[in-house]
Amino acid sequence: MRILLTGAAGFVGSHLADRLVADGHIVVGVDNLSTGRLSNLAQLARSASFELVEADASEPLAIGGPLDWVMHFASPASPIQYAKDPIGTLRANAEGTRHLLELARDRGAAFFLASTSEVYGDPLEHPQSESYWGNVNPIGPRSMYNEGKRYAETMTTAFHAMLSAPVRISRIFNTYGARMERDDGRVVSNFIVQALSDRPMTIYGDGSQTRSFQYVDDLVEGVVRMMAADFSSPVNLGNPVEHSMLELARMVSTLVGSQSGIEYQPLPTEDPTRRRPDISLARELLGWEPMVQLEQGLRRTIDAFRSEGEWPTHA
Repeated sequence: MRILLTGAAGFVGSHLADRLVADGHIVVGVDNLSTGRLSNLAQLARSASFELVEADASEPLAIGGPLDWVMHFASPASPIQYAKDPIGTLRANAEGTRHLLELARDRGAAFFLASTSEVYGDPLEHPQSESYWGNVNPIGPRSMYNEGKRYAETMTTAFHAMLSAPVRISRIFNTYGARMERDDGRVVSNFIVQALSDRPMTIYGDGSQTRSFQYVDDLVEGVVRMMAADFSSPVNLGNPVEHSMLELARMVSTLVGSQSGIEYQPLPTEDPTRRRPDISLARELLGWEPMVQLEQGLRRTIDAFRSEGEWPTHA
């Protein structure tokens, strides 16, 4: 198939591009490189099955030729990134989704929306199933991302309802792995960089708040299986195993061999205290669940970070 993939130079997008090319598809990657990196695509630079178009997915794209899929993975995805450019984040998810749905319609292609667990906000239901509507502040500090994705889901659903357009919507929970930015503000990369640098590991609040972490390869497998499933409603893709921030910090410190202590900071406004996916639908529909255990995935991620820079030598 010939697949248009926005956000191709990003953390998740580049891993998905690798998988699609490895599976024999032709990928037209689109990225404006605002948060993506060309180095994430170095392994595809000589592939005849991959082409990178430097463009902003918020604007209509001039992409020629037939398309089988339009996959929208372009958006800042960490609080630091989307707080720097709230309007750009909203545009990527609102205008970008509409333009890409229209492109998919005009080419007779299927459309895939990368949504997020952030649509659940600070959830009052635990774990979160796809039927939960969420607890989101529409003008809060995370709203440009939360509401942008919620709007994108609504737009995608409307296209499907009115035009019978084939669509997929994945709600992606916390994902980690190689190619994460050092300074993107996400907890796994924060802890790894601080541990490798022998700096105190920052925990917000008392460390009892929890998240569930899936390794990027597991996410990509779920996305590929969703492409093959005839299902237009949202599907959670995440790891149902829950870990506290304090537990994660101690695990990273042990795996790095660091003597980093812990520095406690106030909990940011509206930072969710618990988030864990109910993946019953993904298990039933896709036969999918995460396979990479947290310690195994963290080892791979730490090795990737180590290979990208100079760090103090640990015992």
